[in-house]
Amino acid sequence: MTQPLDPGMFDACAQVTPLIRVGDKWTAKIIRCLETGPRRFSELRAPLRGITAKVLTETLRAMERDGLVTRTAYAEIPARVEYELSPLGRTLLKPLAAACEWAAAHMAEVTRARGVHEPL
Repeated sequence: MTQPLDPGMFDACAQVTPLIRVGDKWTAKIIRCLETGPRRFSELRAPLRGITAKVLTETLRAMERDGLVTRTAYAEIPARVEYELSPLGRTLLKPLAAACEWAAAHMAEVTRARGVHEPL
């Protein structure tokens, strides 16, 4: 018989916004877009089909607040802003690559399992 879960198992965790936000819909994709260097907002929107300007802005702000990206505004006309992975953000590249590798290796199994269940 397994032991019951400890009701205090998460007591040591901060009761704040989760530290890792890469599980949301867009953060991991944005990290991959910034992997090769700085990008402008409009460059990021191209491969992120389906993201609205509002959601991209909110996600980039949250990533900046968490120290994952840096935002550089250049005093030019028209204004130019670039986003770049910070050193902290770059530490997520290997774990994300591993997650992508796992997904590619197991996509058929996950798709079959999802097909067994009713849509949410």
